[in-house]
Amino acid sequence: MKKAIQMFRTSLGELSVVRNLVLCGLMAALAVILGMVGTISAGPYIRIGFSGLPNRMVDFLFGPAAGCLFGGMLDLLKYIVTPSGPFFFGFTFNAMLAGLIYGSILYRRPVSWKRVIFAEFLVKLLVNCTLNTLWLSMLYDNAFMILLPARVIKNAVMLPIDCIILYFSLAFMSRMVFRLWKVHN
Repeated sequence: MKKAIQMFRTSLGELSVVRNLVLCGLMAALAVILGMVGTISAGPYIRIGFSGLPNRMVDFLFGPAAGCLFGGMLDLLKYIVTPSGPFFFGFTFNAMLAGLIYGSILYRRPVSWKRVIFAEFLVKLLVNCTLNTLWLSMLYDNAFMILLPARVIKNAVMLPIDCIILYFSLAFMSRMVFRLWKVHN
């Protein structure tokens, strides 16, 4: 428990570094742009896109507290810039929870397939399939069990794809950060 609290405090401290805030701003801009041009909608309940990748970079680099705050703020920003459907805080909560999960699993740890697969699976199960489906059923007055099969299939199909994309993105980011750290120290 002490380790988790310390990791959370360290992660929160990452946001007091100006360079980190600038990088978060750049990642937010990239996420908004990717959300506008890199998203495919398959009906009102299913969207496939790459706008979450900048979030994962922030989660990996700055940890669970920063990832949680970044995810929530970015969800609000995306809704303001390109609103789609009614605003519902449940989706903002999901973005925060996903940042917390990814940050807790990936922060200050070597990039490995095991961690990436575990993080992706956990978020897809808890956030995407369970909570998102619950929020959609509440918003659109549809039965949870009617929406669930399509969402499970979509997440099952996307799991290996997202794992591959995330693993190689984090591996590349890890090498870049190490080089930059080495140059500045």
